[in-house]
Amino acid sequence: MPRAKRRETKEFMQGNAVIAHAARAAGATSFYGYPITPSTEVFETWVQLCGNPHKPALSPVTKERLSYLQCEDEMASGFALIGACLAGKKAFTATAGPGNILMQDAFSAAEALRIPTVAVIMQRGGLSTSTVIYSQEEVTLTCFGGNGEGFRVVYSPSSLQDLYTYTLKSFNTAWKYRYPTFLLGDGYLGKMSGEVTRYPMLKREYVTPEPILLGPARQKSLSTNLRNCYDQEEEINSIIEQYRSDYARDSKAIAESESYRTRDAHTILIAHGIVASAAKVAVDMLRSTSARVGLWRPITLRPLDVPSLVSAVGNARRIIYIESALGQMSRLINDALIAYSETGKSFDLPAVRSLYAPALGITPTEIVEQVLKKS
Repeated sequence: MPRAKRRETKEFMQGNAVIAHAARAAGATSFYGYPITPSTEVFETWVQLCGNPHKPALSPVTKERLSYLQCEDEMASGFALIGACLAGKKAFTATAGPGNILMQDAFSAAEALRIPTVAVIMQRGGLSTSTVIYSQEEVTLTCFGGNGEGFRVVYSPSSLQDLYTYTLKSFNTAWKYRYPTFLLGDGYLGKMSGEVTRYPMLKREYVTPEPILLGPARQKSLSTNLRNCYDQEEEINSIIEQYRSDYARDSKAIAESESYRTRDAHTILIAHGIVASAAKVAVDMLRSTSARVGLWRPITLRPLDVPSLVSAVGNARRIIYIESALGQMSRLINDALIAYSETGKSFDLPAVRSLYAPALGITPTEIVEQVLKKS
């Protein structure tokens, strides 16, 4: 029997709207949140997709009624999201900046209990409430926020099409591997508009959610007590070590990256998110002058695709970190490279340079100038 063909449609859409439509295509049925710029249109679009009381909309995947709840604050939103996931519903939220901070209590609980939450984080600038549109300053918070070890999945999309693709993937990853999963965007991606190819999730791709507060299928009448409070250090140590083992195993399947013109590159640019899109243009500009420059882009900031990273930078003379923050991404990369070098495998860390512009956009021209600048 031939495999089902995917029906694609192209539309001109705003980034935040893309996320809402992709969540619907992924089988999400509910949203719990509190409006905050620059993520609010995710919520607004989802409300529109839910229809109205007289004509409620149904999920194209599960045929369940779509729903939403505007909670009293971000803390309530985070725990409402957990409640829906415990009931076996593909639910999600969207927030930014201060809201991301306030939700860390819930995200830490989700990490501790392996609850497959999905959260869209549209980064905004520090400090505190600060600017409301753009930064890449929520990397550390999203990857390691709360009291835990960062057993999370964090996707960093770099284009409008990525927003669609990795929203779909976020739900499947969360429910397949049972980690809180984040789509880490920013105000530029969320507010910009452009052409996006939308497509439904095929049946063979869909990961079916199951109620977490019920026992095995053969014991549906039994409930499960989820415990996250321990009085013995040795007991919680054992659980954390088991999580570490699980995360190391699952990372091999989850981690993603993009290598662009790195095979013969002397200089490797490392950037994520929308800055990586600017870096890719800069690579093409530099290549037109015969400069041997390439780009390595982490698609997952947690977990990192270390084998691909080592392959990309292993023969390079230098790497240049480029980000709209003061080294939040680069610390992740440096830690991974140092850990790899300590395994005893043959590897020399190349020279390092950086272009840090916290809360500012970075243009291809600025990147080119940084590459051509003499040390």
